[in-house]
Formats: sequence, C-alpha cells, structure tokens
Amino acid sequence: MKVEQIYTGCLAEAAYYIESEGEAVIIDPLRETQPYLDKLKEEGAKLKYIFETHFHADFVSGHLDLAKKTGATIVYGPMASTAYDIHSAKDGEELQIGNVTFKVLHTPGHTLESTTYLLKDEEGKDYAIFTGDTLFLGDVGRPDLAIKQGELTKEDLAGLLYNSLRQKVMPLADDVIVYPAHGAGSACGKNLSKETWGYLGDQKKDNYALRADMTKAEFIEEVTSGLTPPPQYFAKNAMMNKAGYDSFDDVLERGAVALDPDRFEQVTEQEEALMLDVRNPEDFAAGHVPGSIFIGLDGSFAPWVGALITDIRQPIVLITPEGKEEEAVTRLARVGYDNTLGYLDGGIKAWAASGKEVGRIKSITAEDLADKLAAGRVENILDVRKPSEFLAQHLLEAKNFPLDYINRNMNKLNRYDTYFVHCAGGYRSMIAASILKARGFDQLVDVAGGWSAIEKTDMPKTEYVCPTTLPQEAIDEAVSAVL
Repeated sequence: MKVEQIYTGCLAEAAYYIESEGEAVIIDPLRETQPYLDKLKEEGAKLKYIFETHFHADFVSGHLDLAKKTGATIVYGPMASTAYDIHSAKDGEELQIGNVTFKVLHTPGHTLESTTYLLKDEEGKDYAIFTGDTLFLGDVGRPDLAIKQGELTKEDLAGLLYNSLRQKVMPLADDVIVYPAHGAGSACGKNLSKETWGYLGDQKKDNYALRADMTKAEFIEEVTSGLTPPPQYFAKNAMMNKAGYDSFDDVLERGAVALDPDRFEQVTEQEEALMLDVRNPEDFAAGHVPGSIFIGLDGSFAPWVGALITDIRQPIVLITPEGKEEEAVTRLARVGYDNTLGYLDGGIKAWAASGKEVGRIKSITAEDLADKLAAGRVENILDVRKPSEFLAQHLLEAKNFPLDYINRNMNKLNRYDTYFVHCAGGYRSMIAASILKARGFDQLVDVAGGWSAIEKTDMPKTEYVCPTTLPQEAIDEAVSAVL
C-alpha cells in the first residue's frame, strides 16, 4: 500500500494518491490532470476511483477531466446531486482497490454531502481517514458555506457536524492518521494548523472542537462565532464542481496565447478584459501597463484573485514573468477563472519598447515614512492588513482599510488625497495600490517591507497584543466597522 499527500501551498490544499496492487484512488484532485496522469504512468497503476469528500468551494476539482482521461469512477458520498455520472456511495459502503479497503463515512456538517473515507490496510486494520473539510488539524470545517435561503442555518449544520464528529470520527482509534483537505491559510476553517497530517489521538486532546466534555450547544456556539463572510467566489466554485465545467485543456489553449502590444491593447478594449499583472511587487511598482491590476504569483495568488475579481467569467489578459504564462492560466483555472484570453508577449519591456505609456507607483522605505510623519507631511496611512492583524498592533496614525473589503470601501476615500499604503510585507499593499490606481486614485505611495519594516522604527504605535489573546468580540467589532 502506498499513500502520498500532494500538497499545494497556494491553496493550502491536499490531494491524495493511494495505491495497492496496481490499482489507485485519487482524492480531491486539483484542476490540472497531467501531474496525476504522470504519477499513474510512473507507478504503472490504473486509476479505479476518484473520491470527492464534498463539493469544494475554494477550488475547482479535476475530477471530471481525470475521469474522462482514465475511465475512473467518480465517487461522492450520500446526498450529492450532480449534473454528471457518479457513484453515489451509501454510508458504511466499502470500496476496494488491490488489497485495501475504503469505508464510506457520511459526515455532514461542513456541507450536507461531506464524507470521510476510512482506509483499512491489508490486514483490515483502520489506518487513516481522509476527512475533507469535516476535520482539520486544530479545527473543523466552517458550517456557513452550504446555507440556502429558507433551508438549513449555519447552526443547523454545526449541529450535524457535532453529531458526525462524535458518532463517526471520534470513536476511531487514536493511532488512525488524519489526512485533511486543507492546512493553514485556507478560508474553509478559522484556526487550521500548519501541519498537514497528524494522529486522531492528538486531535482528541488538542482540537477545541473534539473536547470530550463539550456539549452540542457549546460546540455550535464556538464553531459559528467569529466567522467572517466567505470569499465571493466560494459559491461559484461549488456550483462548478456540482454542475460541471470546461475542459482544462481547452482553458489552457485559449489562455496561453501570445499577444503583441498592439493586439494586447486591442483585445483588452474589445473584450473589456481585465489586465492582470502577476509579477512581483517591486517590478509592478517600477513599471506596469496603465490600468492593470497586480496580484503576484509568488503570494496567495488564487485566493486573492477569487476574493477581489468579483465576476468569475471576467475576460482576463495577463502580464507575466517570462516562462510563467501557462502557470498563471493554470492557477486562475484552479479557482474557476477560465476566461483568460492571452498574455503580453515580451512583457512590460515589449510594451515600453512599442512606445506605449508605462505606469509607476512610488515606493518608499519605512524610514522615509518615519521622517515624513515626524515632519508633519503624512495625513493618510492605510493599513490594508486584516482587522485582527491591525488590532494586534498598528501605527497610531493609521486607518484600517483591509484589502479583503476594498471593493466595498473604496467610496470612503478621496481621490485627490495622498495615501501611504502598507500591509505586513508588501504583497497586499501593492495589490491595494494597483486597484486604487486603476480606479483613479493617483496619489499613492507604497511602504516597502510593510509592517515588518515599520515595527523596527520609532513611529508611534499601539501596545502589542498577542493575536491569540484578542477577544473575539473585539475582532467581530473591528470587522463590522469595515464592512
């Protein structure tokens, strides 16, 4: 038996490859299928099943393309209704590959169809559970992503999750390995561990949601408190996973098209395409296509695309580092942005060489900001970190303007004022500056290095409060203030 976790840091997502005697299962695959096909060829194995733990909201799964290319059967647990053929497994049903067996454990709560797959080894011993978003390390799945008007509430789903954990998961032995669908950085839970797998016994001791003496009412209260609104693309991704989508091969073929500067400009105007620059913050600040938006590949690219580009069908053209064109199209498709129409051939150098205008964003050091602040030449500092980061410590002169909510809060700013923008390290602040500049805010100054550089200066700051000790009420109030 072979069990391999295939972890993708950008999405904090884990897919799994399990093989026995030349037969394989892949659990929760990403959109692009080639890495899985390569793995199967390398191992000389035949894919028998594709297990889906639930309708994912934070990424588009590769189950449909993978099934078409391999002939494998797509398996969902009970209550999963799809627009394509699946095997709808019953609670307690057993499915075999080679000499090992998977037992289907229906564990509703995160979503109604959420299912945990229990792997039994060659001797029939419980070996591991693939929990999807039912159980994470240190947390459980949020119960507010599958709510429909007039049907179940988040409290109802939290109650189902309580039952699922205590009736299906917690009775298993402490030495059973827990393989969740996500780690730290995912928006599918509140406090996920940085570890990507662990033992069930440790979760019974350390995971707040698995406390043995916890009542159902206490569980519902703790699991539903402090939830911020989910990213807008979550519901759209879940629907794509349920209803189907274009072949990834077609998406890549459409998107990986080289456009010279004139054609790039023409496509942008004709298709009302969004120009997305995926280079690093420093390169974008030094020179970019006017009107383009920065979201760099080297940061949390896909989640920020999904949070900030509100139309999932938005036509997009790309400005990328050389050799990163297909990667950018692929990572957009992972979260359902399938309408990429090409990329700027030769990048910003070709754009500038053609005689077209080049935009820039001024960037200063934290020391420069300190000098300006001391001289009374700074009126507006925008801290675009999350409310919890801002509450932990911030400049006394700063206003919290979280990047997460920039689209709804832009009207609170004056286009003619100068704004000094910072985040924790420089990635989010450049995203914010690019969006504001594209919307007509011209007096923008990025603070290079963000809070990591600012905290080393003597600029007046609030007292530091450890984020883990912040009262949830204070975070909720801060979130409400910026919504």
